[in-house]
Amino acid sequence: MLRLFVGIDLPPELKLSLSLIATGLPGAKWVDAGNYHLTLRFIGEIDEGQAEDVDAALGQIHAPRFDLALATVGHFGLRQLWVGVERNDALQHLHGKIESALRRLGFPPEERRYTPHVSLARLKGTSEGRLQSYLTEHALYRAPPFRVDHFSLIASYLTKSGAIYEDQADYPLG
Repeated sequence: MLRLFVGIDLPPELKLSLSLIATGLPGAKWVDAGNYHLTLRFIGEIDEGQAEDVDAALGQIHAPRFDLALATVGHFGLRQLWVGVERNDALQHLHGKIESALRRLGFPPEERRYTPHVSLARLKGTSEGRLQSYLTEHALYRAPPFRVDHFSLIASYLTKSGAIYEDQADYPLG
């Protein structure tokens, strides 16, 4: 079985920029900078035959290249800290094409509305006050836009020290 998701890797300079704000919040378990990515669609555990079908379906997707900018810091309750993505119609279009391709293969639709973000930390025991202070301190975070010229099928291997990600396939955007 493979645990897979579809995502966009971030350029090294953007990973560095994010790593510089990944500090100063008690109770935060920071994501390793090498693992920063933008998830387009989590697939979950599937067998190798299904993975081959997913690969073939993703390989048929045609969408344009686009520029993407990360901005604002937010959170999902007291569980997760993230950096958001500026509104981007091309990203939404690509997400929709991926979602449609996976639904045609029989995967159930995502239950939650797509909220593009880059996870910075898992939160455990972080106080609301400390979180609000962190959010205020980094409220104006904005990274320069970067060019998205491909997306990837990525395997996630869970270990005691955190997830390890490995690209399985890349799909060019035109």
